[in-house]
Amino acid sequence: MKVENRRYLIVGLGNPGQAYTSTRHNIGFMIVDRLIKKYGLINRNHGINAQIAGGKIEGLPVLTAKPLSFMNRSGGPVGGVLQSYKISFEDMVVIHDDIDLDYERLKIKEKGGDGGHNGLRSLIDALGTDVFVRVRMGVGRPTAAIGMVDHVLGDFDSKQKATLEHFLSRAVEAVKAILCDGAKEAMNRFNRKP
Repeated sequence: MKVENRRYLIVGLGNPGQAYTSTRHNIGFMIVDRLIKKYGLINRNHGINAQIAGGKIEGLPVLTAKPLSFMNRSGGPVGGVLQSYKISFEDMVVIHDDIDLDYERLKIKEKGGDGGHNGLRSLIDALGTDVFVRVRMGVGRPTAAIGMVDHVLGDFDSKQKATLEHFLSRAVEAVKAILCDGAKEAMNRFNRKP
């Protein structure tokens, strides 16, 4: 639900650098990029180790952040953004890939452990809390022929690419619902199988 005079932080997890741009591990970055474009958010950098953009989504003040450290060191940059902009971790939404969900499955979660995700582990360690909303983006598990690292650091296959834009658009709508209607209402709408 909308709460006036709050600023929200939307964090996309991924790896910096051209080599990782279209990989499964960078789905958080992809969604942040779509939020920036859809809502006309303005890029701004203030010496924090993250790409920052700001503006409004449905009238609510927001910042987006893409940490410029590698995934397993995301906690430091995100903690720096929260501190610099005086945003509470309860007002943060983190978007990340999740191998435990089938491709195109999206799940919103209000708190919890890291589930073996190095980016989430880094955030929880740096912030000292697991109480922040996550948007878990299913990228599925690899086949037996492909290792886990190669899977998450690999590009989406041709079949997945055919539906990727729809999946990313659905995530953009989920983030908007979290901000405007609250995480519980968004969970009711988006946690079902599509």
